[in-house]
Amino acid sequence: MIFRTALLLAASLTLVSIAVSADENLEVVINGANDALTANIRAHLGELPEDADERSSYLFSVKSNITKAFESLGYYHASYTESLQESEDEWQLTLNVTPGERITIKYIDLQVLGDGVEDSAFNDYLQKAKLSPGQGLNHGRYESFKSDFQSLSLSRGYFDGRFTRTEIEVNRDINEAIIHLTYDSGQRYTLGEVTFIGSPVDVELLQTLIPFEPGAPYSSTGISQLNRSLLETGYFANIKVIPQIDKASNRQVPVKVDLTQRPHNHTFNVGVGASTDTGPRIRLTWRTPVINHYGHHQETSIEYSNRPKFQSVYTIPLTHALDDQLKISAELQRNKYGLIQTFDDQSQEFEGSKQLESDYYRLGVFRQKRWNNAWIFSYGIAGSKENYTQQGDSRVGTFITPGVTLSQTKRGDASLDPKSGYRQSYTLSAGDPALGSDVRIARLTSSFKFIETFFSNHRFVARADLGANIVDDNDLPSVIPSLRFFAGGDNSIRGFNYNELGPRVDSVNDDGVAVKETVGGRYLAVASVEYQYYWNESWRSALFVDSGNAFNNTDFTPVTSAGTGIHWITPIGPIKLDVGVGVAGVDDRKSRPWRIHISIGSEL
Repeated sequence: MIFRTALLLAASLTLVSIAVSADENLEVVINGANDALTANIRAHLGELPEDADERSSYLFSVKSNITKAFESLGYYHASYTESLQESEDEWQLTLNVTPGERITIKYIDLQVLGDGVEDSAFNDYLQKAKLSPGQGLNHGRYESFKSDFQSLSLSRGYFDGRFTRTEIEVNRDINEAIIHLTYDSGQRYTLGEVTFIGSPVDVELLQTLIPFEPGAPYSSTGISQLNRSLLETGYFANIKVIPQIDKASNRQVPVKVDLTQRPHNHTFNVGVGASTDTGPRIRLTWRTPVINHYGHHQETSIEYSNRPKFQSVYTIPLTHALDDQLKISAELQRNKYGLIQTFDDQSQEFEGSKQLESDYYRLGVFRQKRWNNAWIFSYGIAGSKENYTQQGDSRVGTFITPGVTLSQTKRGDASLDPKSGYRQSYTLSAGDPALGSDVRIARLTSSFKFIETFFSNHRFVARADLGANIVDDNDLPSVIPSLRFFAGGDNSIRGFNYNELGPRVDSVNDDGVAVKETVGGRYLAVASVEYQYYWNESWRSALFVDSGNAFNNTDFTPVTSAGTGIHWITPIGPIKLDVGVGVAGVDDRKSRPWRIHISIGSEL
């Protein structure tokens, strides 16, 4: 009995195996059609069959499906012949297609009725639409056009809008089609009151973020802008801006904003980075996004590097949560600047790469306002104190400087490696003994950066930095290092150390050896041009020329460097490795200076 059962089981498995191996596949070969038509035919024919029953159904429906495939792309005169080859292993269906002349769109008769007749957004959409006269008729593109038009209508507040006529008039004799569309938009809805729920800060402060007035024409752009502004505050863990269309009254749509407070009001982040200017660095950042119901917040960071730094900024919103803020800042830094070189009898030149050092303290209070055209204007007062050693003497300088800054940054896209954009900044500050400064000084700085990409992978970057200290010649030595100008480094003249270039002073140390110290100057003029080529989305190479210097009075001697680099585009911004070589203005050195520069982060 056991033997008979085993024999039956083996026979059953054999039959199953035979049945599986007898399943016959179908190969479809299409000749004579272009890629788009071939893909459309396959899409209409559907998935290839897996067994004999499916194959029969597949072959039976070929004629109706291929006709739909022809006409959906405007091939109303297309024809085909088919041949079927059968074998034990595989069947092959061959379709020989003759597309014929394609129907083209003669014109699009689109009529908009209702309030939408005066809405320029519909006109703009038509100018950019993928459906236009002269194109081959494509029913899929036609359906997408209608769907996108309806979506635009809804985003503009025409919630009662509908097509009252959708018709394609095809004239096979002259191979032309006329598209007739009539859209009745109805009346446009308006935006109503905004209600905030769950906010840890005063509603009055959040109301300053609303970019529209009650009664303004409905637009999804306004809803999105409100959502972005709430997100930018950093106050909330979750934000839901909900237009309550079902609760509209007299075609006015109330807006509900559901807000969720962050579960932890204190966040700590650790960041690790490196550059040739600062060396390896570790930064600990402490943020408190909501200190009280007035929306105050703070950010404090401690950075360990070869120039350790402590910085804290306390922010108080004033008339607007984002566009009008009072910032109180404190900063402490162990700074390095300039260059110390001693005369070497053997090489008969000044050598050494040690830098001067200082302890820098700064307190500032500034009001910062952001204007609608993306300009940021700030004004306030800062107090700076610096302890430093120069020419062997310990010195202390104090400056109280009121100042104003005007800056603007525009990016062609939101990425950390924008294809285009620019940044410009202008600052004016001044100090006077009557206000607590050591000497009378007026300081002007400006910086520019421009980025543009041509033909997808050719990117150009240009920058310039200018500065001037208006100060009496006798008072110039009393200006603290942080207010002087230097050149050299990753973002200045590559090929040289950070702040290595500028006016020098001569002295003799305790051992009677001649010493040159780069102590900075009253003026700065630096410019750079860089060409970058994208090999793919992740890598690009670069060629650059940097030139300029820091100087006093008329002793401007530009230093020029040239070099190349390789850049890796990452989610945290480009990681750049550049090699710069001094090529001009370095005649006092026997060998050409060169330096490898590593930096991370966005260029704007």
